[in-house]
This record gives sequence, structure tokens and C-alpha cells, in this order.
Amino acid sequence: MRTALLQSSGRPGSVAANLKVLDEAAGRAAAAGAGLLVAPEMFLTGYAIGADVSRLAEPADGNWADAVAEIAGRHGLAVAYGYPERDGETVFNSVQLIDAGGVRLANYRKTHLFGCFEREHFTPGDEPVVQAELGGLRIGLMICYDVEFPENVRAHALAGTDLLVVPTAQMHPFQFVAESVVPVRAFENQMYVAYVNRVGTEGEFEFVGLSTLAGPDGVARARAGRGEELVLGDVDPALLAASREANPYLKDRRPGLYGSLSRTSRTSRTSRPI
Repeated sequence: MRTALLQSSGRPGSVAANLKVLDEAAGRAAAAGAGLLVAPEMFLTGYAIGADVSRLAEPADGNWADAVAEIAGRHGLAVAYGYPERDGETVFNSVQLIDAGGVRLANYRKTHLFGCFEREHFTPGDEPVVQAELGGLRIGLMICYDVEFPENVRAHALAGTDLLVVPTAQMHPFQFVAESVVPVRAFENQMYVAYVNRVGTEGEFEFVGLSTLAGPDGVARARAGRGEELVLGDVDPALLAASREANPYLKDRRPGLYGSLSRTSRTSRTSRPI
């Protein structure tokens, strides 16, 4: 499945303007044969918008979802987009996947919040693995900082995720995550990872771009630069199957040795002479 990565910060604070950017990108992606378009973290509103996060936040089935569904249906491709989700009085940093028919397939709430800004304005989600079937692939959803926790991505691998979609707002000086960590995550978990970033300066943050579609062989199938850009790459089920056969990490695991990973602290053991 051809996958389009929309590297853009749009116009922070203007949902209408950002929907127009998404619409234009969807048209270009569809014309290039893409079946999926992925936009960055908090794309519909902007990331560094302070208290406006709470004011602008909408339910997963709100007007924004309807607008994105119309874009997806008109252009005939699925769309994954980041946005602030309101559920009662609670606000989450979320990503939603809508298919080419305008049907809401999956909604994920960021489980690992980064820094004071996010902890002030969002509540962390508590469902680590959210998936949907699309184009014969099992799509997993995650957001930015989540992918930096190896346990998180391994949970997706064990659940059969083929393509992990990761809208992000990765900032300076952490560009090594896009350059190195993401391809390694793809390789060690034998999946594709679509890591889609913002660009430019918002408030105190400088976003580094470098959006990447990494394959299960650890090779970047598509990589953006540091500016506004739409890049495309192919998710190949045949390559995925061959790579998993050649690199059987999941089959060769020894879970009985990993119990300490679920504990919050470790008690050191000091050996002594006998």
C-alpha cells in the first residue's frame, strides 16, 4: 500500500486552514496512487497552542471527523490525523484513522505524555495497542514519544501490527529519533513504521521534520527533509513476510526471562564468596 507522509505544521490555531492543507495533500497523494495519508501530531489545531487545546478539542465523532471523512471519501484514500480529543471534561492527545469510505476505523489516545506542556493540557490514554484492518494490512496507531518506549512497539509486534502509524511533533535536539531510533524499531519488531513530523517553529519548540517510512529491514523507504513536504513510500507485504522469516525475533523470544521489565524498580543482587 502506497503511504503518503504529510510533513507540515499547517497553520496553528486554525482548524479550517489545516483542513484545507489536508484536503490539498489528500488530492496529491491520491493522484500518486496512495491508499493512506498520514498527518502529524495535533495537526488539525497546531501543537503549541496553550490553553486553546482545551477550547478547541472535539469528540472523536465530532465535526472534524466528519470533515476528514468527507476529504477521505472524495479523494478515495484513508487518512490518519492528530487532534485534541474531548471526552467529557477530559482532553486527550489523539490520532484517528478514517478509511476511504469515510468510516472511522480506530482512535488512539497518547499513552506517554512528553514534558510539562503535554502533562498540563492532556490526560494520558490507557490502551496501548489500537489497531485496524486496512488494505490487507493490520495498522497500529501510536503518537510521538510512545515510539521511544521499546515495550510499546513490541506490544504492537506481538499483536500482529504490519504498519505502525506514528504522528509526531519531534523537536530539536531529538532528531536522532527519526534518523536512528525509528528504523531500529521497525527492524527489531519486523514491521513498517510511518513516523510523520511537524516542521518549523511553534512557540518554544523547533520541529525538525525528517518524517520517515522505515521498513522491516531497517531501511528508510521514504524520508523527508526539514521543510514542508509530502513524501511517499510503499508498504510491501511480500517484503514484510520475507523479512519476518529471515529475522525471527518474535519466535526466538524467551518471555520467561523478561519478568523484570514489568516492575517499576529492581533490587540489585550482590554476589558474595562461598
